[in-house]
Amino acid sequence: MEIFNKVAQLLLSLSILVIVHELGHFIAAKVFKTRVEKFYLFFDPWFSLFKFRKGETEYGLGWVPLGGYVKISGMIDESMDREQMKLPPQPWEFRSKPAWQRLIIMLGGVTVNVILAIVIYVAMLTMWGEQYLPVSGVKYGITVDSLGYDMGLRNGDKIVSVAHKTVDDFAAIPKTIILEEAKNVQIIRGDSAMDIQIPVGFISRLIKHKSPDFISFRFPFIVGDFAPGSAAKKAGIKVNDQIIGINDSLTPFYDQFRAFIQKHKNQQIKVAVIRGSDTLHLSVDVPEAGLIGVQAKSPTSTLTFKEKHYNLFTAIPAGTVKAFDGAGNYIKSLKLLFSQEKAYESVGGFITIGSIFPSTWDWSAFWSLTAFLSIMLAVLNILPIPALDGGHVMFLFYEIIFRRKPSDKFMEYAQIVGMVILFGLLIFANGQDIMKLFR
Repeated sequence: MEIFNKVAQLLLSLSILVIVHELGHFIAAKVFKTRVEKFYLFFDPWFSLFKFRKGETEYGLGWVPLGGYVKISGMIDESMDREQMKLPPQPWEFRSKPAWQRLIIMLGGVTVNVILAIVIYVAMLTMWGEQYLPVSGVKYGITVDSLGYDMGLRNGDKIVSVAHKTVDDFAAIPKTIILEEAKNVQIIRGDSAMDIQIPVGFISRLIKHKSPDFISFRFPFIVGDFAPGSAAKKAGIKVNDQIIGINDSLTPFYDQFRAFIQKHKNQQIKVAVIRGSDTLHLSVDVPEAGLIGVQAKSPTSTLTFKEKHYNLFTAIPAGTVKAFDGAGNYIKSLKLLFSQEKAYESVGGFITIGSIFPSTWDWSAFWSLTAFLSIMLAVLNILPIPALDGGHVMFLFYEIIFRRKPSDKFMEYAQIVGMVILFGLLIFANGQDIMKLFR
């Protein structure tokens, strides 16, 4: 069921994005009275699953879920319709339109993808607002995994800034370190302010790290629920008890307890808990797994999260900033592929994209990820690679600047080269996904 939910969310999200993207080209073409012969969701080599004609356009659903397309008359595109291009140009064809109109048609898809992201963010901010944990609210410090430890951080450290720049949202710290290729992190350890120098070449390790949570926040261990057959529940521990120690050792934080109890597998221990105004010591038999079947209460009960509420008028600028910040961050992430050693190993295809969707259907997460993918699609499509919108835009700028149009034969060859590049990237990205499954 989890895999079904992920696949369903991925297909719905991509379908929305493809339809909106192609609709951008379609509307711009119609504005300039350019004929659109086909409008398809997914590709339809040899046959389509469903189609109908309305006016001069055939609308349909293909069977290869790798995108979609609009076929515009008189344009050299993925259809490679050479026969049409051999005929004299017609007034309704793409090639007969002025360069500035063709430029707008080619930018239509990218433009509506950005607009869609803005609309989604505005709607989300209006409906749900924002909740985040400010760095100043991480009052118990951080926890780190082995990679964060290698970077020089320790459990209990309090992060002040990244590369001497304040980061308000604690969840943005890992992303900021990676995207800004930070050289240092400023912290407070105990009563001392320290400057942690990030080792040379460490950013590439962070990019390839499987979990983004190499830095997390520390919180008290308050019991929220029990697993079936819980040893803790059998021992008398109750919901809302705060666990503060094992035997004679203090373990007031969840990460400390999890680490310490692993040393007491198959042993009986005394667990110290605070219940109301009382401190109790309860005997618990720790099983072989080193887990006593306790689920911690949500940290929102012990940490101070900030909430921002918006109306429509305040959400519009905030949503716009959010969309363009997302585009900027994605461009930085593309740059890292070329500036960091073996960063390309982090590239993934449809399995990677599908994995970021939650295992249960969550509309907030769905729309947030759809907005992000819309920005990603816009950025990738504007890259100056033949066969992408950006490739067509590049040649149109050449025509506008030098007042000379590339020949149809050159455009055909460029389209073929671009398609080979795109299929190569597609095979590489999805091949990476398959290789990761066997690692």
